[in-house]
Parts: sequence; C-alpha cells; structure tokens
Amino acid sequence: MSLRSLSCEQSLLARCDGSARFKHGETSVVAAVYGPGDVKPNKEIINKATIEVTFKPKTGLPGCAETALEKILQDTCEAVILTSLHPRSSISIILQVEHDDGSLLPCCINACCVALMDTGVPMRGFVCAVACAVQQSGEEIIDPTLEQEQVSRPGRCAGWDWATDLSIWMLSNSEHVIF
Repeated sequence: MSLRSLSCEQSLLARCDGSARFKHGETSVVAAVYGPGDVKPNKEIINKATIEVTFKPKTGLPGCAETALEKILQDTCEAVILTSLHPRSSISIILQVEHDDGSLLPCCINACCVALMDTGVPMRGFVCAVACAVQQSGEEIIDPTLEQEQVSRPGRCAGWDWATDLSIWMLSNSEHVIF
C-alpha cells in the first residue's frame, strides 16, 4: 500500500487572502480563501465566524453530489478553524477541480488546510485526509485512482486533526460523522 505522489503550491492566486493547489497523483484541486471579512446580515452569527464553502467541478454546474461535498468540507473546516476569534465575520473557501483521477475528497480537504494556513486563519491544528477502497478481491487500497474507485467496494475517507491526534470525521457509503 502506497500513496501516489503529493505536491503542494501556496500563494498562487493574487486576489484572495490565501490559496493553494494540492495534487494527489493526477488529481488536482485549487483552493482560495477570502476572509475573515464582512458577512451578509442574514448569515451573520453573533459569537463566531460564518464558514462558507463553494465547490466548483471541472466542467458543468454543481449538482447534489457537489452540494454534499460542500457540506462535508464546511463541517471539516468548522471543526478546525477557531471561529470564535472572528465573531460576525465570514470566511469563504472556494475549491476548483482541475483534474479528478480519484481520491477527490481528501485532495479537497488537504487543499483547504494548506490555503487556510496560507491565509493565516487561526486553527486548532492542521487537518489532513486520505481515502481508501477495498477491491473485489478484498485487498485494501490507499489513495485509490478513479478507475480503482469505480471497480471497488464502497470505500472510506478519514480526516485527522494533528493538534489533537484525533480523527475528526470519517466518510463511508456517502454518510459522514464529525467527531
């Protein structure tokens, strides 16, 4: 079991507060962070920052799967960002898929974390994620490619907060739990 090559690039976009490109093999995602900044009055939370995540697929318009992915990403970011330090403000995270060759969710999580670090948003710790799948033969695959995901049994994806050394969520069969 081994991971595909990983690469990361920070501060690649000029008009945002922080940005990153994260690659897992051929899967590539760009994340941009705006904020903390002004929040729309209808989204304002008095005692903490509002976290907004927008996921943009490589082509086409976002659908139900992308909305579900946005929710997972939002829950993950809310678990690690110290939102109470920025009450009545907004932190917007936008993710753009450049190429999807499998393990898209972990690539998005890792891109978010690096972009948040680039922005300097206070966090409890750094989160990282990895996907795994189980082939029909029973062999486990870490960081599966798109082809491996399509022929495997439903897999799992887990994220860890390195500051607390705890799993903060696990995704299995399209359900997620935040710890």
